[in-house]
Order: sequence, then structure tokens, then C-alpha cells
Amino acid sequence: MEEMLVNRVANSGLTTINLEDFFPTGEIAHFDLVDYLFMGLILKEKDFREALKNHDWTQYQGKVLLVYCSNDSIIPVWAYMLVATYAEPFAKDIFQGDQETYYKAAYNRALSHIDPASYAGQRIVIKGCSDKPVPPAAYLELTRVLKPHVQSIMYGEPCSTVPIYKRKS
Repeated sequence: MEEMLVNRVANSGLTTINLEDFFPTGEIAHFDLVDYLFMGLILKEKDFREALKNHDWTQYQGKVLLVYCSNDSIIPVWAYMLVATYAEPFAKDIFQGDQETYYKAAYNRALSHIDPASYAGQRIVIKGCSDKPVPPAAYLELTRVLKPHVQSIMYGEPCSTVPIYKRKS
């Protein structure tokens, strides 16, 4: 007599959320202010304005532009503002900070659009393995948003999870 194989994971009633589905799309370009510092230390306003005027801004067409300084120089706030005025007609989005900081902010923005009530009473598995650099802050934010609404939150894969939260009866 043959035994019927039963997919217990599929029948478990778990809802899987894959944070990779919220990964920001679009090509990323970098604008490092260190390239405009006099002696690698200070930003001269007149020289900086001239360099921005002569910069090829079309290279950022349709891209996400990250504006930052890769060394420890103190950059005046107006420098970021000037870059934004030149880049705005071309870039899809402009962000002050490095790539890791951008991913955190992009995830916070995306997760703010989730309707947590649509997960009310569900058992959630937040998928753990990813091919993209999902920041730990995204896992934290999703847990924070869902916790008041769901029955439980687990991390990992439906076949092997780490319990994170379970509502007390």
C-alpha cells in the first residue's frame, strides 16, 4: 500500500513575506563630494559651483543618485542642496547618504505603505535567505509594523523557522 505524501508546509496556513519583493529598483549612481574638496579637506564654494556647472548631469538620467562624502570632512549642508538643484532634472531620485543608508530609507518608505491590518490574525514567516542586500533594519521595521496585528511572526523558511513573536491568548 502506497502512502500519500502530504506537503505539510503548504497546508500550514503560514503567510510568507519576502522582503526582496520590496527591494528598490533602478540603477544607482554615486556622487562623492570628496572629488570636489580642496586638498581633500575643504569645500571651496566658488570652485564647487563652477565644477557643478561644468559637470555632465545627463549621466544620472533615470537613476537614483546617492550624494555623500567618503571621507571625514565636514560638508556644509548647502553643498548637498546645490547638487540637488543640478541633478533634479535628470535623476529619478536623489538621496543624501551611502548605499546602505539608502537601502534602509527605501525599505522604510516601502514598508510604510503596507496595510498591517490585512495580515490580522495571520501566522507570518518573514523569509530569511535573500540574494539581495536586504538591511537588518528592514526586518526590524516589518516586525514592528506587523506585531500588533498578527498571530505570530517567524523568521526563515516555512520548513525551518525561528520563532520571533507569538500572541498570548
